[in-house]
Amino acid sequence: MSDRGADRMTNGRGAAAVLAAATGCFALAVLALASDASPSIAAVLNFWRPTGPLSGVTDVAILVWLAAWFLLSRRWGARDVDLVRINLVSFAMFAGALLIVFPPIMDFLQGK
Repeated sequence: MSDRGADRMTNGRGAAAVLAAATGCFALAVLALASDASPSIAAVLNFWRPTGPLSGVTDVAILVWLAAWFLLSRRWGARDVDLVRINLVSFAMFAGALLIVFPPIMDFLQGK
């Protein structure tokens, strides 16, 4: 006798991937803004001299993305989550990241 519940597919892992991608994008934008605005943060994020702080910005953003994906997929892997809410939050994070790195807005945020 087969268990019908075992064949059921959940959306938690997919939702985790979407939200983690948005989290990584937003982290990239915030780190880019911070490294551009603060010489001390830029110095900390300068992992490889030829590329400057961009090396640390991208490396840390990738780590944030992977950590968010790992943690969210472990938490939501076997569950159904509210995809509408996850997608709205993810869209807001993607849009926020895009706005933060848009040059006139980034300059405004830095007080230039």
